[in-house]
Amino acid sequence: MNATTTLEDFESLALACKALSHPARLAILQTLARRGTCICGEIVEVLPLSQATVSQHLKVLKEAGLITGEVDGPRSCYCINNATLQALGAQLGQMFRALEGCC
Repeated sequence: MNATTTLEDFESLALACKALSHPARLAILQTLARRGTCICGEIVEVLPLSQATVSQHLKVLKEAGLITGEVDGPRSCYCINNATLQALGAQLGQMFRALEGCC
């Protein structure tokens, strides 16, 4: 987020922010972070949501690159994508610092 930042540069940032804009998705990320390891199917047991709802939220998080997922037979296992989250934190910090100088 500097003088040469283009609209395209903001696309992945906006996608990640949109994925983070739902409380259920934040709860899923928190659940994954607390476990510190990949989770297979346990997310539904922890959250008061249906399997279909959790699956939809996982899909959004995965499309935004915030989590990774692998199919392991009949189940899927999910982990936080730490590299993406660190990059997102850096981008947001950079953007907010740039906005502080306004007005």
